[in-house]
Amino acid sequence: MSKLLESINQHTQMAGENRLELLLFRLNSPQLYGINVFKVKRIIPTPAMVQLPDHHPCIVGIADTMDGTLPIINLNTALRRPEAQAHFNTVIVTEFNHHLQGFMVETVEHIINLDWPAIQRPPHSTGRHHYLTAITEYENKIVEIIDVEKIMDEISPKTSSAIIEASLPDNAQHPQKILVVDDSQVARQQIKRSLTAIGFEAVMMEDGKEALQHLRKLVDEGHSPIEEYLMVISDIEMPQMDGYALTRAIKETPALAELHVLLHTSLSGIFNKPMVQAVGADDFIAKFDPTSLAQAILEQAGHSPPYVEAGAAS
Repeated sequence: MSKLLESINQHTQMAGENRLELLLFRLNSPQLYGINVFKVKRIIPTPAMVQLPDHHPCIVGIADTMDGTLPIINLNTALRRPEAQAHFNTVIVTEFNHHLQGFMVETVEHIINLDWPAIQRPPHSTGRHHYLTAITEYENKIVEIIDVEKIMDEISPKTSSAIIEASLPDNAQHPQKILVVDDSQVARQQIKRSLTAIGFEAVMMEDGKEALQHLRKLVDEGHSPIEEYLMVISDIEMPQMDGYALTRAIKETPALAELHVLLHTSLSGIFNKPMVQAVGADDFIAKFDPTSLAQAILEQAGHSPPYVEAGAAS
């Protein structure tokens, strides 16, 4: 296990090369699951836990670890899989959205190195209610990459009271559309609600490749993306083309280079900041803070109107 963690630490330089490292694990079946190693802080034996009254059914308990007190989530239950018969003796401690949590799994396998183009969206036949953000293949086996944001949103949903509201001037001269690029359905809807609350229209794309093709098509048809969109808000982890590669492609294309790109990701590790600068992104905000997101958008639009949180006292 210590060698596995050393491998995680050694591979953080992969970011920005349109490649990623997946930590593979299993639950109570031969199916392989994957999580980006950048979300993994450490792997520990299942610790002693304290039960809390009225806790979410996916939360096994609260554990005191070297990272502090954190909830331990039964990933098998969260994915609504059949109840496990195996002993889940391992916890993957993760960090994203500035929060720490542990995912209890059966076994941790190893780390694989992939190019983002090898990561594909789930087939449409899987419907809308699955918990996958992408799939890939390893040694002729399907690896399911879990939509952690959807799981955490169900366990601890974001409330509408956190969304700020503002009114834009009727004579606003800037574009009122924003290109949103994110492979998570939950994240897209969260961002859309925030943009709608401050008077902007969200145009949704599911990965960097789709977004770049859309922007280039606008140019080919004689339109100016700068006049079409106020900015691009992009996730980093996405199948086919990640947010770093999308940003670099935008900034290296003369007709797109002036587009303001804000990277918006649940990867809250400090390694993101120098990488954001290296690929030429204009801003970086960790998910999901609707107030910070709205402030960044309004600043780019050149507005500083008074705003209130929805439901706040007047």
